[in-house]
Amino acid sequence: MKILENSKEYLSDFIRLNEEWISHYFQLEETDKKLAADPYQVIDKGGYIFSLVSDEEVVGVCALFNNGDGVYELARMAVSPAHHGKAYSNLLMEHCLAKLTSIQAKKVYLVSNTKLAAAIHLYKKFGFQTVFEGPHPVYSRANIVMERSVEI
Repeated sequence: MKILENSKEYLSDFIRLNEEWISHYFQLEETDKKLAADPYQVIDKGGYIFSLVSDEEVVGVCALFNNGDGVYELARMAVSPAHHGKAYSNLLMEHCLAKLTSIQAKKVYLVSNTKLAAAIHLYKKFGFQTVFEGPHPVYSRANIVMERSVEI
């Protein structure tokens, strides 16, 4: 088991796993399609894409979008349905938070939906607190914004 950072060879898996979970619960939106057309834009803008690989198979992914001024969005976390229940999301979260600490980020936030109870539980477990609930201006599927400082 290893977590690779900004590996071009796994960008298609990043998109595949994200589209899979989004389509399961919601509908793909224009923002999703733009990201799928050029996932490397995350890296070009100073962000990170992480791929959790087991036996040459990508079983989980996550990204940190760079918003500038030390603020990052934790986004696009997805674990293959065949690997749910193995705490892989915990590994991805720990890795993301360690990366944020190593680059001296100030704050991280995420956008989610309250119907994703397991995800919300995970975020709270790692110190994220709700800062907004209601319709989101970018994602119609989102109704909650959570954040935490990196210095916890």
